[in-house]
Amino acid sequence: MNKLRLAIVSFGFLGCSPFAPGTVGTLGGVAIAYALMGTGTWFPVWVLVIAAALYALGRPLGAWAEQYAGKKDPGIYVIDEVIGYLITVLWIDAPSLMALVVAFFVFRFFDVLKPPLARRAESLPGGDGILLDDVVAGLHGLVLMVAARFVLPGL
Repeated sequence: MNKLRLAIVSFGFLGCSPFAPGTVGTLGGVAIAYALMGTGTWFPVWVLVIAAALYALGRPLGAWAEQYAGKKDPGIYVIDEVIGYLITVLWIDAPSLMALVVAFFVFRFFDVLKPPLARRAESLPGGDGILLDDVVAGLHGLVLMVAARFVLPGL
């Protein structure tokens, strides 16, 4: 049972990477967004459904992951990075391949920077604390990506 829980919170063991597990875990979000690129105007609907499902799946496993790893917001728990990235690419229609790449760096920037609201969310206990800081980072990334698309319409 622990192996299954670990597979979920590490998003298919991406979070078990010995090097930069959060960055590697974010690639799970990139893969989902890439797979959804052909959905056109349905893209944001699918992204929201998947992000909500991942949140619902990951939230109750937050306390387990912290106990398993022996620390708050453990590196193996990367389902939050997947959700945060998906929020960053959430806009009117499917993004371009270039937008997916730019969004990767934008999300990672805000995830590492931890804006004040994200830092406050991180202090919540269990799964919500682990997940919500990345949701906030993803919202910051979304604002920047939407602004970038106005300036660079091909993005």
